[in-house]
Amino acid sequence: MKVYLDNAATTQLDPEVLEAMLPLMTEQFGNPSSIHSFGRAVRSSIERARKNIAGILNAAPAEIFFTSGGTEADNTAIRSSIETFGLKHAITSRIEHHAVLHTLEHLKKLGVIELSFVNLNEKGEVDLGHLDALLASKPRSLVSLMHGNNEIGNLLDLEAAGDICEKYDAIFHSDTVQTMGHYRHDLQKLKTNFIVGAAHKFNGPKGVGFLYVRPGIKIHPFVHGGAQERNMRGGTENIYGIVGLAKALEIAYRDMDAHQAHIEGLKGRMIAKLQSGIEGVTFNGKSAELGESLYTVLSVSLPPSDISDMLLFNLDIAGIAVSGGSACSSGTDIGSHVLNELRIDENRANVRFSFGKYNTEAEIDYAAETLISLYKKESIIL
Repeated sequence: MKVYLDNAATTQLDPEVLEAMLPLMTEQFGNPSSIHSFGRAVRSSIERARKNIAGILNAAPAEIFFTSGGTEADNTAIRSSIETFGLKHAITSRIEHHAVLHTLEHLKKLGVIELSFVNLNEKGEVDLGHLDALLASKPRSLVSLMHGNNEIGNLLDLEAAGDICEKYDAIFHSDTVQTMGHYRHDLQKLKTNFIVGAAHKFNGPKGVGFLYVRPGIKIHPFVHGGAQERNMRGGTENIYGIVGLAKALEIAYRDMDAHQAHIEGLKGRMIAKLQSGIEGVTFNGKSAELGESLYTVLSVSLPPSDISDMLLFNLDIAGIAVSGGSACSSGTDIGSHVLNELRIDENRANVRFSFGKYNTEAEIDYAAETLISLYKKESIIL
């Protein structure tokens, strides 16, 4: 049996999305910057996609800019706002995605900004009182805090954080890659200056995403070289990716309630099976708190065992795809910076299960039973 439980890394392309993309891969091949009919037809598809995304998020089409994905969108928001507004101070947390953390640390190393880290509690939750205190001392700062953590599933209260940022005239960017397409975002109500999306996290194509820029915020481009995206992002547009992104978001919102109920049921089933099958199992962050964490992510911490170092390998051999943390840290020797920050016992094996709409109860049962069996050394594959 093959079981894919690494949906926080990427998701399977929805067949409806592929169907929407195919004409842009074959018949509608013009360059959208060309003024002839071939180009105009493609330009129309891009602008229709932009309008659809804006409508779904309760934004204006002029506020949506297409990028190559979440990393470029995060970099654009961070680097361009710091450059445009001459910001000298930024605030983030130590458990952000590296697209944010490495960018800010690089700017600090260059002497462009001072960098402060907001306090976290033992579960990795952001201390909003400390955020308020940091901004009280340096009010006109960039604040970059993710909505949903890709490793431990913690959710940030975007409304509360936005209120604090507004109080101190701060620029607020939130990496919403893991929550876009899984939660509803009303951008007229949120006080975020920038949010981002990556299509492949909600059953769209890889290599395409978007950046939302709040009305009244005008930043310099991050990628130069052309007048595309209203002079905000040089380079010929990923036409079929953009159309696929819009279709994937449309499907995600259309079916969101049903998918959430289905996926939360799978997550609860996994939690119950592991708790009954492995003595001493715990869960990192707030990931096991249903209704208070990303319903797509469960971070499991297993008691020390002789098989800990080979656990992910053995699961893979059994046909089960999972992660030991963030997919972006796979293959490194330093381990997860998120779990390190939470001071998780290094002798415990940690497995991230991340669920999607195509997963089934049978797959959950097989994955849980295999993990339990491996852990109890009943059928270790060497």
